[in-house]
Amino acid sequence: MKEIMAIVRINKMNETKRALSDAGFTGLTAAGKVHGRGKGLVDYQLIKGAEEGYQEAIAQLGKSPRLMSKRLFTLVVRDEKKDLAVETIIKANSSGNPGDGKIFVMPVLDSVRVRTDESGDKTLD
Repeated sequence: MKEIMAIVRINKMNETKRALSDAGFTGLTAAGKVHGRGKGLVDYQLIKGAEEGYQEAIAQLGKSPRLMSKRLFTLVVRDEKKDLAVETIIKANSSGNPGDGKIFVMPVLDSVRVRTDESGDKTLD
């Protein structure tokens, strides 16, 4: 099993949920707003200048957004469906611009359905 954690633009969440459902992935867990930034929004020279006390750099940092609002969701899929899930998320979110999001894929050791005490892959159906 694999856990897929994705961080996407807020305005792409409904499209992503619809695309995943159409691809057969009906279960997911979504968090409310999360905040973060990728390396594309960071001007390291500007940060270094601010740390060194340059007022111009400090003023510029104050005007730019430090963290962007995003949505975070996770889903757990069978190993053989991982690529389809990742491709579906990419297709729903790719605009070719910085900030489209990030996907993390992690191993899951086990899963247990509380109601029936079933475990393993059958809990994902």
